[in-house]
Amino acid sequence: MNRRDLLANGLSLGLALPALLAGRARAAAPASPGGAPDGSRRLHALSLLGDPALPADFAHWPWVNPAAPKGGEIALTALGSFDSFNPYILRGTAAVGLANLYDTLLKESSDEASTEYAHLAGSIEMPADGKGVTFVLRPEARWHDGKPITAEDAVWSFNTLREKGRPFYRAYWGDVASVAAEDARRITFRFATSENRELPLILGQMPVLPKHWWEGRDFARPMLDIPLGSGPYRLERFEAGRSLVYRRVEDYWARDLPTMKGTANFDTMRYEYFRDSTVALEAFKAGQIDFRTENTAKEWATAYDFPAVRRGLVKLVEIRHELPTGMQAFAMNLRRPLFQDARVRRALIEVFDFEWMNANLFYGSYARTTSYFSNSELASSGVPQGRELEILEKYRGQVPDRLFTEAYTLPVTDGSGNNREGLRRALDLLREAGWVVKDRKLVNGKGESFAFEILLNGPSFERVALPYIQTLQRLGMEPRVRTVDPAQYQVRIDAFDFDMTVGGQGQSLSPGNEQRDYWTCAKAKEQGSQNVAGICNPVVDELVELVIAAPDRAELVARTRALDRVLLWNDYMIPQWHSRTFRVAYWDKLGRPPRNPRFALALDSWWVEPSRVGAVEQGRRDAQQTNTRGR
Repeated sequence: MNRRDLLANGLSLGLALPALLAGRARAAAPASPGGAPDGSRRLHALSLLGDPALPADFAHWPWVNPAAPKGGEIALTALGSFDSFNPYILRGTAAVGLANLYDTLLKESSDEASTEYAHLAGSIEMPADGKGVTFVLRPEARWHDGKPITAEDAVWSFNTLREKGRPFYRAYWGDVASVAAEDARRITFRFATSENRELPLILGQMPVLPKHWWEGRDFARPMLDIPLGSGPYRLERFEAGRSLVYRRVEDYWARDLPTMKGTANFDTMRYEYFRDSTVALEAFKAGQIDFRTENTAKEWATAYDFPAVRRGLVKLVEIRHELPTGMQAFAMNLRRPLFQDARVRRALIEVFDFEWMNANLFYGSYARTTSYFSNSELASSGVPQGRELEILEKYRGQVPDRLFTEAYTLPVTDGSGNNREGLRRALDLLREAGWVVKDRKLVNGKGESFAFEILLNGPSFERVALPYIQTLQRLGMEPRVRTVDPAQYQVRIDAFDFDMTVGGQGQSLSPGNEQRDYWTCAKAKEQGSQNVAGICNPVVDELVELVIAAPDRAELVARTRALDRVLLWNDYMIPQWHSRTFRVAYWDKLGRPPRNPRFALALDSWWVEPSRVGAVEQGRRDAQQTNTRGR
């Protein structure tokens, strides 16, 4: 999950996607001239990449329809189950959609990189020394029980999340030295350094939770008490582990703010849980679900030719986005002795035949991922030059020598499935690492076989893992696949109880504090962190801190490329692929704005079109009758 997903458990109406944009902030131009007497600046937005595009008096987001009708229901899917309404802790499996209950101090623009606008906070004050930020809450801000949202709520939220929440928060907010409520509406954070210019925007992403509601409750324990929120929806009812219904709050305090106009248009959002994506797809085809994003290329190519599509009752669209795609990969658990030799890791990369998979499994719809910051200017390429080379020179002797003279490349096959050259290169590397084939089994000097498990959280990825396993077996390895339910999978990943899994990290156009949680030694040891692979490299640790402290855009790009290059040359992961579009299927009762924002799907700006509901409902009844006759 990316930074915003972790703050909201990845469960907002915009949906959890592989690489949603997060931000890295610097103070934008003052919203009003002059500033405060102490030299601080009063702002309406924070942005890293120049001034914010929208003025302080903007009316609404440029991609929304401010006149979108309110009403109707949207039915959505979730996989697995849930046993908690607390998404901010490691324990339990949190329900989907909970981010819709809570407001954040600032709200991210999905059309601008690294830019957020005042929301729960009506204004932002940046001190002259750059070592803090003050958020001034709007006086009209209210919890759903009518009580005002106060600075004490924000202070309590920060302290509680850092002390009892996921380990992520401690790393993410590590440079915050203090937080205080100056009065009922002013929250001031002071920083340990002025170099971490990302912190004001990071803190703006913080969900503010109701201190008075949590009194007498143990924040560290999973719970199924219906939470008190302040956001556009409240949780109306649920069936534990199976379904939830969120209802729009009619008197929502922020409904007329420019950050909310044209959004939160559905009267109700209903989430139905399914065992796996195959069952969820059938529910969509039967008309039980309204909206679906398709992440499986084969399904997109073959599974959507059904009567409702042919009649125009179901729409299929591919929506182009400009998101950095980050890294999706087979992640090896470097805590396991089996994967600690870089030659072994490279051998596993050599026999991964992406070209065959793309042609035979994915209908040619994907591009190979060749960078941890793919689809952005932050990706390294060729050999290091200029400022990037200057940064890396310090680490000669600590990084592979070839990093300075060769471009990092991944093996490319002819797509025939006969990857003999890759197998030969892999065997040579394995022999160098002390592995030999005896009696058709790959063993080390102690006679131990090369056996490991690929852990998956659903059957859809088995079609990728099983062909890969067949190739590995030709080397004498003994790999196996184990598929578990999503709840068990998350428990095992949080505890680093796996050999190999599908992992990786989404990235933004402005990487920053979250890189600590992705790559550093401290987080490799901390259960529940996002350093799933267990990367622990002093050079990587130093480069992460350089990225966080980058003084300007040019330096950020150079430092990030250096970090990317070191990660690649250590072969920590087996890179997979990425797509540059959202594949979306929806029943035609849904309306959507004429254009999509650049960096998100923005489902929260869609609506139910009253004039089309009748035809769609009749089409659904027809589909259900057809299914009944078929059974």
